[in-house]
Amino acid sequence: MKILLLNQCFYPDVVSTAQHTSDLACALAARGHEVTVIAGSRGYDDPKLRFPSEQTWKGVRIYRVPSLPTGKGSKAKRALNIGSFFLTCFWRLLSMGRFDTVIALTSPPLISAMAALFVKLKGGRFVYWIMDLNPDEAIAAGWLRADSQTARLLGSALMFSANTATSIVVLDRFMRDRMAAKGLAPAKLKTLPPWSHDREVRFNPSGREAFRAKHNLTGKYVVMYSGNHSPCHPLDTILEAAAQLASDSGIHFCFVGGGSEYAKVRTFAADRKLNNVLCLPYQPLAELSASLSSADLHLVVLGDPMAGLVHPCKIYNVMAIGIPVLFIGPAASHIGDIAESNPDLPISLFEHGDVTGVVAAINAARIRLGAASALPHERMRVAAKEFSVDCLLPQFTALIETA
Repeated sequence: MKILLLNQCFYPDVVSTAQHTSDLACALAARGHEVTVIAGSRGYDDPKLRFPSEQTWKGVRIYRVPSLPTGKGSKAKRALNIGSFFLTCFWRLLSMGRFDTVIALTSPPLISAMAALFVKLKGGRFVYWIMDLNPDEAIAAGWLRADSQTARLLGSALMFSANTATSIVVLDRFMRDRMAAKGLAPAKLKTLPPWSHDREVRFNPSGREAFRAKHNLTGKYVVMYSGNHSPCHPLDTILEAAAQLASDSGIHFCFVGGGSEYAKVRTFAADRKLNNVLCLPYQPLAELSASLSSADLHLVVLGDPMAGLVHPCKIYNVMAIGIPVLFIGPAASHIGDIAESNPDLPISLFEHGDVTGVVAAINAARIRLGAASALPHERMRVAAKEFSVDCLLPQFTALIETA
């Protein structure tokens, strides 16, 4: 089959959607399909990064289109970046012929509408892979008013994409319910969570110690948030917890990643003069095992209105490594489902604003750990196999081949 994938992020970018799209493209190419990707030529989190405009990688033909290097520091800059990517992506699509299957993700939001239009004009099947649900997410985050003209326009584009799609891949039951509530046929909705990268990411004792030594964390109890720093994942509760624990030199908080709220974390730590907070950029996939293994407790955060709008997939790599998890967010969520289905796992749930509870949980987890030999937790690693790349990626390729 001739297959086209559309997403602003792709290899060698390191954000989650780039990694998952790259995995899928390579798997399809390895099965003999002719795979083409259109992506952005700039780093998603760092627009100063530039990638080749054309490249063949592991059998995948990649076309990268330019966009304005405005970054995402404000709504206006983000809109300019997205708008310029849409224009250059559309121009590239005009020169392309028919594909048997077109797969579109949601970066930037509603690029799926362009894919749906392309399929309408040139034929083929359309698979809509919803990584986050917009404009619903933007409305829930307060970026858009529900009654605004922009929200109505984006909502229409969402439904055009969904109605055109042969199959819609959602990430959990909450996202499925939200799409079903829009009137979509249940048979069209396929629930497949994004997989862990457990082929490359696993508990790494030597990498753990090297990462800790490099960043002056040796001998510390390390609480880590790794991933996108976004208003969808509000970090206020954990930042206040870090402030309350600032006098304890044995506990350190490490924030790894990027996103629009990354600067807020750095500013908070600087304003409060918190010496127990370390901020680091996204880590390359080759170094992710060491980074994630260096933590004693991982944080997963989801805003209260965000269940079914975004998916906290960072928990899968953490589970594969076997590190305990502290989740701040709604119990009625995918993480709540995992915790309820696996009551023996070291996953603790807290509401936003429960700073006292979070501080107590961190202190208790530190006492329970006792020694580094307590890691990794084998029960976590066994439970993680449900979300393994070897379990889920073949299901996704089979869905594409039969869509």
